Amino acid sequence: MSIRTAIVRRPIDVGALLAEVQDRGTGATLAFLGRVREVNDGRAVTGIEYSAYGDMAERELAAIAGECAREFGIAHLVVEHRLGTLGLGEASIAIVVAHGHRAAAYEASRFVIEEVKRRLPVWKREGYVDGSSEWVNANGTPEQQQTQTAAREHQT
Repeated sequence: MSIRTAIVRRPIDVGALLAEVQDRGTGATLAFLGRVREVNDGRAVTGIEYSAYGDMAERELAAIAGECAREFGIAHLVVEHRLGTLGLGEASIAIVVAHGHRAAAYEASRFVIEEVKRRLPVWKREGYVDGSSEWVNANGTPEQQQTQTAAREHQT
């Protein structure tokens, strides 16, 4: 079993991630990419800037991956989340799962992305074609999420 997570500032190389989880003992390999789309909530987007509390984000991402591996019996899992300014179509997150069976690979990937959206202290500021920008994050302000993540870390 291998699990690797990373918060990165470079473009995500999906081919390298797929090669990293290659294993003849698994029957399913699944790659999920979250990409910057050109319209969000009816507004035309020019790009997104991602920022994070680095060490805290690294620890939380590793915790999510560990929970996933235990719950779904994952053979191999790699998750990378990108920070910085991304243009349309660029990948902000990649989740690559290798498992003996396709159903578990799909479930594991879904688990990771849902937990990342819910828990990871990463924020995004969307840029719009009208020249404006706005922080968009369903998890509250950066300060609120930092407090929530610190409280979860303290409980474990």
